[in-house]
Amino acid sequence: MNRIALIPARYAATRFPAKLMQLLGDKSVIRHTYDNTVATGLFDAVVVVTDSDIIYDEIVGHGGQAIKSIREHESGSDRIAEAVAGMEVDIVVNVQGDEPFVQKEPLEKLLQLFEGEIGKNVQVASLMQIMTNPKLIEDPNYVKVAVNKNMEALFFSRSVIPYQREKIATPIYYEHIGVYAFRKQALMNFTSWPITPLEAVEKIECLRYLENGVSIRMVVTEYMGVEIDTPEDLLRAEKLIR
Repeated sequence: MNRIALIPARYAATRFPAKLMQLLGDKSVIRHTYDNTVATGLFDAVVVVTDSDIIYDEIVGHGGQAIKSIREHESGSDRIAEAVAGMEVDIVVNVQGDEPFVQKEPLEKLLQLFEGEIGKNVQVASLMQIMTNPKLIEDPNYVKVAVNKNMEALFFSRSVIPYQREKIATPIYYEHIGVYAFRKQALMNFTSWPITPLEAVEKIECLRYLENGVSIRMVVTEYMGVEIDTPEDLLRAEKLIR
């Protein structure tokens, strides 16, 4: 299978503007994400897709591959769909630009879901990790996901799911990691659908798949580092770098 990684990179992030160009150690957040994705050796190509000349120049100026978006987009998936429309590719992996600690093992697990006879039925897949910090579980900046026994997503929310009604219960909380893999046609279908009601309320793009009846297979990863959504996340990431 032909496999590419596309990294949507929006400059004017709502919660933390210009976060991808913030210095993390000796280079920008977006360059960490790009370089670490390339270093996995899993892809035929790794390309940043951006609306920003600043981010484009940051990647190309350091020897990487980048594409400028032609249109404005509501989500990262819409942005990479524009880029991939004319490409010959089987599996597209969307690595969020604010995932500077991306590693090989989680991405490899994601790609393996599409292999073999069972994998033929998988259209979309994503990553999650177990959450144990009560403060982060309650933080709406951290998207939670509930799954069924087949590890298919039931729902994504910024609220605490599941809700612990009885204190003797011991629920497992999963944080959704913003890394997706799609068959190309599934991604193109996504862009043809209008924004769905739950997606609009939660501001979580993958809900569009669930609301259109498309299953999302989830895989647990033990470590994805820190996703940079806020200035506080950047401080946490700096501690990891050190």
